[in-house]
Amino acid sequence: MTHTDSAPLPPRRSYDLLLENIEAGLRNGEIKLGDQLPGERTLAETYGISRASVREGIRILDALGVLRSSSGSGPKSGAIIVSEPSAGLSSALRLHMASNRLPVADIVQTRVLLETWAAEAAANAPRTEETAAALERARGLLEAMDRPDLERDAFHTLDAQFHVELSSLAGNAVIETMMASLSGAIRGYVKEAMDNFEDWPGILAVLREQHHGIYDAVAAADGSLAARLLRGHIEWFYAQIPAHRPAQSPAAPSQP
Repeated sequence: MTHTDSAPLPPRRSYDLLLENIEAGLRNGEIKLGDQLPGERTLAETYGISRASVREGIRILDALGVLRSSSGSGPKSGAIIVSEPSAGLSSALRLHMASNRLPVADIVQTRVLLETWAAEAAANAPRTEETAAALERARGLLEAMDRPDLERDAFHTLDAQFHVELSSLAGNAVIETMMASLSGAIRGYVKEAMDNFEDWPGILAVLREQHHGIYDAVAAADGSLAARLLRGHIEWFYAQIPAHRPAQSPAAPSQP
């Protein structure tokens, strides 16, 4: 084979036509969020494919966060068009992390890149009613994480929500989606780490202090400080996990 020869295209699957037409319909406005797709039989007849192929295509779109399928009857049953991009990305990232194709260290580095940019952009964003509401939600999450009787798993859930909420302040839908996806992808990994921390009270105290410092920097519109504190926060946390701990664990970054 010469360098001008191209690799053979993968064979088309019978449900590809269904996926392509739904994509085209969303792009040109013929299909809108909240629309209900026709039933299996109608779709099979429309595209000339089997009902089994229709079901397979719908399962794929469901996994990608484009459809929500429910059984039963009524206006909310069947396949409804939705847009939940982080759901599909999170599942894909999680599976490829499990296969070791995507190293955790690379995921951490990506988090640092995305979150530090988002923190700086969020801190420097114009203050509007929407950003004020997001800051208030973030503060509410901080207060919830400060509860003394909070279980580890509940803290982790609130922690993930806090990071995504701050990222949303940057006003970039792709960054927000990627952050939600990364958060979902590493949830099991982080939960396992938290469950195995021997000095959880000590680590919890540091995490709370770091979160408050990051929030205060964003609220004070100090983007460079917010980005620096966020980088230190993420790198410090992962350094506490035995698999990523250097010979001498770094001390928690001090708050200025």
